[in-house]
Amino acid sequence: GKGEGQVDIVAWAGYIERGATDKNFDWVTDFEKKTGCKVNVKTAGTSDEMVALMNEGGFDLVTASGDASSRLIRGKKVQPINVNLVPSYKNIDPRLQKAPWHYENNTHYGVPYQWGWNVLMYNKDVFKDKPPTSWNVVFEEQTLPDGKSNKGRVQAFDGPIYIADAALYLMKKNPALGIKDPYELNEAQYKAALDLLRGQRKIVGKYWHDAFVQIDDFTNEGVVASGSWQFQANILGSKKRPIATVVPVEGATGWADSTMMHIDAKHPNCAYLWLEHSLNPKLQGDLSAWFGSVPAVPAACKGNALLKDDGCDRQGYKDFEKISFWKTPTTKCASQNDQCVPYHKWVSDYIAVLGGR
Repeated sequence: GKGEGQVDIVAWAGYIERGATDKNFDWVTDFEKKTGCKVNVKTAGTSDEMVALMNEGGFDLVTASGDASSRLIRGKKVQPINVNLVPSYKNIDPRLQKAPWHYENNTHYGVPYQWGWNVLMYNKDVFKDKPPTSWNVVFEEQTLPDGKSNKGRVQAFDGPIYIADAALYLMKKNPALGIKDPYELNEAQYKAALDLLRGQRKIVGKYWHDAFVQIDDFTNEGVVASGSWQFQANILGSKKRPIATVVPVEGATGWADSTMMHIDAKHPNCAYLWLEHSLNPKLQGDLSAWFGSVPAVPAACKGNALLKDDGCDRQGYKDFEKISFWKTPTTKCASQNDQCVPYHKWVSDYIAVLGGR
């Protein structure tokens, strides 16, 4: 149908650029001209904030990660997507077309947008010729190759979903715990993850969630290692900082984001026009170059001047299988006989860990 004149989107920072930050990165202006739909963006800093905004309502679309999308589906805050109205859906990476974080009960609830990993970012001057190979550099106190302790020089993510990063580390470090999936933890496994995180708190200088604050911490505040997104590493690299990233032996968590439509979207026609626009290879490639993510449309990997032809591989395209993608923990879990600790516990317990309890 005809556009309603606007579309209101809740999105991660850097996800919907109109050239304001850097004129090379603009995938909004052209869409507005073509469709007459003005794009209004409300930036959210965490998945919990996205869920809260969608619960309040007043938005058409949200770029939800897997730890938000299943909550939105179960809370009946998003509507099924008619993929026949999104002709480019067929060009999406087959690994994503029916991914469990947006496809439930044979129903599409989202259009894949981008995905990426939570890598270990580190300072090459500190690690010299011994780059880190394990997440232990951020979890356990130790002397780094520059001869100084890691205490006060490492960071951790301040969202409750980070408990999964601790669980992923423990899968390899302590196989006797029997963790099969870092988002499916029984009481004993969960307690072990919290114990690890309480120990980590003694060495973390500061917890992060704002990418730009973390960039400053690595530049000016002496931070030398942390879980991070490729986004921060790319910006630090462009500023010629001695920064590199690695997926440690234990693997990595990651996020795959899908654009979902609010159950009461006021501008559904503009929303469907945006969903189709969001899959064009130029936007997908430009966004990957900007964010350090991987496109949902493989065609975007070749021939993009900003991303360059090695960009997708550099940012994890071939490592999909190595990533444990964010999902919302629930009591129902196949790997631990439906005896898992649910997300609301993760939230309250992680707040306690951050508070030193």
